[in-house]
Amino acid sequence: MEKIQFQDQKEGLHDLGAIESAEAASSHSRRDRPASHFLRRSLMVISLGFVLFSVLSWFPTPIPKFFLHSCHPSSKTVDDGFATSPFTSGDVVPLMEHKPEASAVDNKVLLEAHVMSKCPDARDCLQKLVVPAMEQISDKVDFGLSFIASVSNKSTDVVCKHGPAECIGDMLILCAANLPFPPEGRSMLRTPTIRSLGFANCLISSYEKIPERSFVEQCALEHGIDFDALNECASQQDDDPGHDGGDKDPLSGIALLRKSALYSEALGVRTSCTVRLDEQVWCVRDDGVWKDCAQGGRGSQVSVLVEEIEKIWRERN
Repeated sequence: MEKIQFQDQKEGLHDLGAIESAEAASSHSRRDRPASHFLRRSLMVISLGFVLFSVLSWFPTPIPKFFLHSCHPSSKTVDDGFATSPFTSGDVVPLMEHKPEASAVDNKVLLEAHVMSKCPDARDCLQKLVVPAMEQISDKVDFGLSFIASVSNKSTDVVCKHGPAECIGDMLILCAANLPFPPEGRSMLRTPTIRSLGFANCLISSYEKIPERSFVEQCALEHGIDFDALNECASQQDDDPGHDGGDKDPLSGIALLRKSALYSEALGVRTSCTVRLDEQVWCVRDDGVWKDCAQGGRGSQVSVLVEEIEKIWRERN
C-alpha cells in the first residue's frame, strides 16, 4: 500500500534545476543561440512542473481518473461510462450506519447534508445552518454527511466536480468519520459525530487550502483526529492484497467516497449543499442563496430547523 507522501517537492525540483543549469553553462561555449532558447524552454517546463507538484503534492493513487466541472450541478448526461447509479435508494446503505451511535438511533431524527468539500455553498451551508443547529440538538439527531460525485458503473473511476483536491477532501472527511475511536483502542466504535463534523467544518471553511498538509494536520489536531490513521485511510486502495470486504480490513478512503457518492445519487441529490430532514429535502444552498427551503422558505433559519427537529423528536419519544 502506497501512503500519501507529505514531502516538500521544492528541494528536489531546485536540485534538478541546478543540475540542468550547470550542464547548460558548461556546454554554452560549444553551442550556438538555439541552445540558449532550449535552456529557457527547459527552465519554463521545470517551473511549470514545480507549480503542478505544489498543487498536487499530496495526491493519493486510488482515484485513476478525474474530470473538472463547475460547482453548479450539470444537466448534461455523462457518456464516459458514468451513468445513473445501478442502485436504488433501497439498495444503498446510508453512511450513517458507520457512526458510533448507529445501535441507538431508532428514535432520533435523521438529518443529512450532501456536499462537495471544495464548494463555497457547502461552506455557507455548514456555517450558517447545519453546525449552529447541531450545537443545539445533536443529542436528538442522527446526522450524516454525504458527498456528491459521479461513480463509473464500468470502472472504479470517480468524478469530482472540483478536481483531484476535492476528492482528497471528501475522502479525508469520510475517513475521519469512520476511524476507530479512541484511536489506541482500535475498536469498532467510530469517531463521535461532534468531532467528525467539527473536522469537516474546519476543512470546508477554508476549502481553498485543501489538501495542504499543515492545514489538514491543524484541523485534525483541533478535533482529536489521528492524523496518521487519517493518512493511512485516505491512501488505502480497496484492491490492496488481503482486502476482501471484511470488517477487519483497513478503511479505504476511495471506497468510502464511492459508497457515499452512490448514496447521494440514489437519492437524486445533485446540488451542493442539499440538507435533508427526516428523508425529505429541507433546504438547498446554491449559487450563494437558499432555495427550495421548507416552511415557505423559512427553513434556512437555524431556529426553524431546530424547532422542527424538536417537534419530530417529541412525536417519536
